[in-house]
Amino acid sequence: MSRNKSLPLIENVTITDAGAEGMAVARVDGLVVFVPFAVPGDIADIQLYKKKKSYAEGRLQRLVAPSPQRVEAACPHYGVCGGCKWQTFAYDGQLKAKQKQVRDSLERLGGIDCSEMRPICGADNIYYYRNKLEFTFSSRQWLTSTDEEPSTWGALGFHVPTMFDKVLPINHCALQADPSNAIRNAARLYAEKHGLSCYDIRNHNGFLRNLVIRTSSTGELMVILIVAEDREAELHAMLDYIAEQFPSITSLHYVINSKFNDSYSDLPVVTYRGKGYIEERMEGYQGSKSLIFKINPKSFYQTNSVQAQRLYSYVAELAELKPTDTLYDLYTGTGTIALFLADKCHKVIGIEYVEEAIADARLNAAANGLDNTTFYDGDMAKVLTPDFVAQNGTPDVVVTDPPRAGMHESVVKQLIAMRPRKIVYVSCNPATQARDLQLLSETYTVGKIQPVDMFPHTQHVENIVELFLAK
Repeated sequence: MSRNKSLPLIENVTITDAGAEGMAVARVDGLVVFVPFAVPGDIADIQLYKKKKSYAEGRLQRLVAPSPQRVEAACPHYGVCGGCKWQTFAYDGQLKAKQKQVRDSLERLGGIDCSEMRPICGADNIYYYRNKLEFTFSSRQWLTSTDEEPSTWGALGFHVPTMFDKVLPINHCALQADPSNAIRNAARLYAEKHGLSCYDIRNHNGFLRNLVIRTSSTGELMVILIVAEDREAELHAMLDYIAEQFPSITSLHYVINSKFNDSYSDLPVVTYRGKGYIEERMEGYQGSKSLIFKINPKSFYQTNSVQAQRLYSYVAELAELKPTDTLYDLYTGTGTIALFLADKCHKVIGIEYVEEAIADARLNAAANGLDNTTFYDGDMAKVLTPDFVAQNGTPDVVVTDPPRAGMHESVVKQLIAMRPRKIVYVSCNPATQARDLQLLSETYTVGKIQPVDMFPHTQHVENIVELFLAK
């Protein structure tokens, strides 16, 4: 790799496409150049900072002529915090880019016939759509310019990309609706005023670590304060202040995390005020009753509630369940899809690796009176065996929603061995989805394909594929 000082400034470059990881793409003399924060159609001067044999990376040095698709970013921290990289890319352009990403992955990597691909389902709300955000306290503040005075206290906000120890102070985030910003800013001011130290991830000392805010469509509000030390008086005083300032908080918690990482899934959560959960409501599919999900501090729930409803409705449509059907829901998580479909079939079998998620699934099944659901926890490749199928019944329909890595090859083989009449494959990674679809292609035929945009202003896209048992 060449040193930065020897790499050229390339002038009057036309940005031709949107690329991976939120990058934009230009082509200069046969070289592919990846540029963050550029928009297809921009003409710009690009300063290269990395060069390999077949590609280069650069930064937008000067915008010569803006693209017709370029718009103003709504977030004051755009371009620094690293999130929402497509904010300056008009939303209809974002949707076209995501549709193309899905099609290219399926056709190029999997050889999939995409003739039945539907238009992507875009979001009505492209800002303030998230129901969960996690902020970090840090003793190491990221400065946006050499003129900025560093805080002697620290920072509360988001990690700067590639900087594990640097946090950008966030004054206003356009991802989560009020009172999210007000709570975070009040917590920062209180901590600074009272001299509560921020955690130093390099030296592993300091008091305040993280602040998690969760909202719900029912109007309930959860706040979790995570600290590194059990300093009861200071902790309780800060929690009391947050509760008094924001009486709308219905579920207030704290966690003592003295580990070297920020994960708290393996730690006890203490409910300080209110109830131990918030409730999320989701409307049922085609006449089904609405569902209530109890979300505790460790629960997974789709962070875009409105688009989750649409995603699950597409799954229900493509599954075409019959009242006599047995449904397997693989990688069920907290059982949201399983419960959404439960009253459309005879029984549902859900499987998930995370034990706590399965506990949530069982709790929510009972809360909604869905007694035709059974949930198992364990490694999918080890649980989904011929003996398991013999015990629970051969599925008529399978819904699978694996992590980004896709399905283990043994799981694909077991799917083929079970021969359900239909598989509905939900994926957050079209590339690994394409690989798995290719493995299934000798036994299953691809039908409808439905992309869904869960995360506006990012390159991420969910995709649903309908698979029929080949005749």
